[in-house]
Amino acid sequence: MATKDNQIKCSFCGRDKQDTQILIAGQSGHICDQCIAQATTIVKEELNAKNNSSLTHALNLLKPHEIKRHLDEYVIGQDEAKKVLAVAVYNHYKRIAQKANRPKGEEVEIEKSNIIMVGETGTGKTLLARTIAKMLNVPFCIADATVLTEAGYVGEDVESVLSRLLQAADYDVASAERGIVFIDEIDKIARKSDNPSITRDVSGEGVQQGLLKLLEGATVNVPPQGGRKHPEQKMIQVDTRNILFICGGAFDGIDKKIARRMQSQTLGFTASQQNEVIDKNNLLQYILPQDLKAFGLIPELIGRLPVLTYLCPLDLEILRRILTEPKNALIKQYTRLFEMDNVKISFDKNVFDFIVEKAIDFKLGARGLRSICEAIMTDAMFEIPSDAKIKQFHITLEYAQEKLNKSKISKLKVA
Repeated sequence: MATKDNQIKCSFCGRDKQDTQILIAGQSGHICDQCIAQATTIVKEELNAKNNSSLTHALNLLKPHEIKRHLDEYVIGQDEAKKVLAVAVYNHYKRIAQKANRPKGEEVEIEKSNIIMVGETGTGKTLLARTIAKMLNVPFCIADATVLTEAGYVGEDVESVLSRLLQAADYDVASAERGIVFIDEIDKIARKSDNPSITRDVSGEGVQQGLLKLLEGATVNVPPQGGRKHPEQKMIQVDTRNILFICGGAFDGIDKKIARRMQSQTLGFTASQQNEVIDKNNLLQYILPQDLKAFGLIPELIGRLPVLTYLCPLDLEILRRILTEPKNALIKQYTRLFEMDNVKISFDKNVFDFIVEKAIDFKLGARGLRSICEAIMTDAMFEIPSDAKIKQFHITLEYAQEKLNKSKISKLKVA
């Protein structure tokens, strides 16, 4: 019997049973523990190689010009912000690929460039982020900074931002660790006051302090289902060094701080020349990190968001194009809605100008276009589906003015 056991060998490496710790039998052969360990290493390397090749393939498809071209189909204007985002996303792919394929002894390690976007409400910050999400091959999530508080207070922990990224990656940690997070309303966590106080700023400076470790890169224990409602769950460790963070905020009133700084710089012999250059209608283009500090962001947070870009205010021409040109333009959406009821809808061209002028008056940005269109179209969308005789519907300027004057939105005070 002992002789028979001595004849059993590993079918892969040929080791005798006595030279192995474990020898697992199969239908027509055996495999030892050392071959299993080596096979596991080979499988991991092959899977990593496949992931890297897929990343490289995505990198070849998503050059900065192509990313911007895709954004142009859905977002009108904002060329500067588009370029910055396109370069950041492209470099994010390159950084991940370089880190995976970096040869031994390579000293240059590319740091990630987190981004902060500043722009008035309704200028397209969130739309840019959502549009990029549709074209990326990495997990993407949008988090809202307004619900975040310090740990131990009512609200959501900072780690809940990564919980959403995990959900977007179907709880694949390796995939989530190369994802992109868009943190909206970042200006709402600004420091409430520069003066020290006895009371804690739990939804302002406290949140900024909590975000530091996420933005810079650390291994964070993340509650997969949210920390407050499921305290018994097991934490998942996520390394944030390869996660790109894009922050956006309206920063209402920061233009006054920019104007104050610009005014202080225009003292001296060159004052008259500089005053001619300054565009007072778009002061955000002159924004600097020191303006964010004056608004209430702590210097440590600003330092971890090295790329600063801005979105221009929307004028009449841009709003007019937003209404009709993009792939998901509002007018195209309403046209499709009526087509589903077999009704062809048409507009007088001056109706578009009327809608845009009202949006400018109400200072609601591109979001105001939807509110005004709804006020004009609600009665038609209520009546027409019930009347099978109506196959065409034409909206004139007089009709639009009448419906808007009857709506509550017309009662908005024009600032």
